[in-house]
Amino acid sequence: MPGDSRIGRRTILKGAAGAVFGLGSVAVLPVFGQGGKKQDPAQCRADDESARDKRLVISNWPEYLDEDDGKNLSTLHLFEKKTGIKVSYTDDVNDNIEFFGKVKNQLGSCQSSKRDMFMLTDWMAARMIQVGWIQELDKTKVPNLHANLIDSLAHVGWDPNREYSAPWQSGLTGIAYNKKKVKEVRTFEELLTRPDLRGRISLLTEMRDTMGLIMLIDGTDPSRFTQAQWDKALERLRKARHDGQVRAFTGNEYIQDLAAGNVVACEAWSGDVANAGNDDLVFVPPEEGMMIWADNMLIPNLATHTANAERWIDYYYDPEVAAKLADYNQYICPVKGAQQAMEKIDPDNVDNELIFPTEKTLSVTHSFMALSEDQIRSYEGDFADVTGG
Repeated sequence: MPGDSRIGRRTILKGAAGAVFGLGSVAVLPVFGQGGKKQDPAQCRADDESARDKRLVISNWPEYLDEDDGKNLSTLHLFEKKTGIKVSYTDDVNDNIEFFGKVKNQLGSCQSSKRDMFMLTDWMAARMIQVGWIQELDKTKVPNLHANLIDSLAHVGWDPNREYSAPWQSGLTGIAYNKKKVKEVRTFEELLTRPDLRGRISLLTEMRDTMGLIMLIDGTDPSRFTQAQWDKALERLRKARHDGQVRAFTGNEYIQDLAAGNVVACEAWSGDVANAGNDDLVFVPPEEGMMIWADNMLIPNLATHTANAERWIDYYYDPEVAAKLADYNQYICPVKGAQQAMEKIDPDNVDNELIFPTEKTLSVTHSFMALSEDQIRSYEGDFADVTGG
């Protein structure tokens, strides 16, 4: 997830994801527009202790960082060795809204979240930047970011010059199934309706991924839809839930359920299955299409190791480092030159479209429509009423 879930884990690459491969509910949703929550990040910052305190505290999604393999050090440990910075790295981002719940009280009141960096999907990154919860990057300290960020991610509407954010990885949302337990699932409509899958599937809690794929069943473009089209897709989801088709709505933990056979098919993020190390798990591009998204590195207000965090960003925008990371997690790499660097690291992945998709592939991918504040609360509330009830 690695997963306004993604504007899910997760508006970036433009185009149309095609096929390549109640009150109680509303209360738990992000509330950004209330008085007192919007801040000036320049007025809500801590002294940077990086020069004397060589530490860095990071929260990220699971299965997103390579590990030592016995022969070679991980990119994290190489960063520590190169810089002398000790990284406290936690994979506690399982869902954008869930993580928001962990930090909203602190960030909303200009208090420390006890983190120097976290990785969140486009929509959540956009909202946090807009309400002033994220520190501006020092452009002079992240030259690799501005030199090597791929063009399709360089100028997003919510951070046009990447002054506050740096993509960590990008990815696709589709289907996965366990081939030992069930025959191939080819369409998202099958996932929601096939009798042999009843009670044996999971969908993602990331609203824009799940609802985007449901809209594609009816030929609706998730980047541009009407209220009537939203209502139709929501009713399709409600029926699948009512019929007992869906066992659970999950964050990043779905891959364990799929491997264990607790579910036999599910909505899935592209890199998770490739990274699971289980040949029985198969990732499928639904025939209706796919969603596309990015997760972004952000430095929150009152981070105390800002310069160390910027060194981390600059390090991961070195093409060789980016290639090694992408070779492990199998997500779309945002760094120019990484494909050429992959020739030395793993020639088999040079033409892997999960990592380096072609323009043809990207031309048929969908992002989710940018939403107003009222739409965010309305649509997230609708979705939560169905998925939680």
